[in-house]
Amino acid sequence: SQIYIQIVFAVKNREALIQKNWKDRLHAYITGIVQGNGHKMLAINSMPDYIHVFIGYKPTQPIPDLVEAIKTSSNRFVKESQLSQFPFAWQRGYGAFSYSRSQLPKVARYIENQELNHANKSFREEYLDILRKFEVEYDERYVFDFFD
Repeated sequence: SQIYIQIVFAVKNREALIQKNWKDRLHAYITGIVQGNGHKMLAINSMPDYIHVFIGYKPTQPIPDLVEAIKTSSNRFVKESQLSQFPFAWQRGYGAFSYSRSQLPKVARYIENQELNHANKSFREEYLDILRKFEVEYDERYVFDFFD
């Protein structure tokens, strides 16, 4: 199979808790979870309040189970490592979007350049643009809590 999935999820209440001085440790930990579950990490990057995970997906594990494993384990990792001075948790829900092989370099570059991407566009604008681009019908109750 050749299945490429971008997963996006946020810190609970969209709090800006992911700090630059430890985000690489978080990324490495999540990469280990992804690869330990048989998938391939293609790109990962986070901003203070959310994360993008781009993977080569093996369809032996349901996506909700993988996301649950990532969120549960990484949440515990942040707490046990005392990386955040504030209570840390991931927000409920996530977005998962599929891409073709030809799109891999563009998507990976986009994820790697999150800081530049958000110089002109908020996460809310970015996420709603992705939903529209993929023609995903959504219910506001199930979209991330956006606080303006």
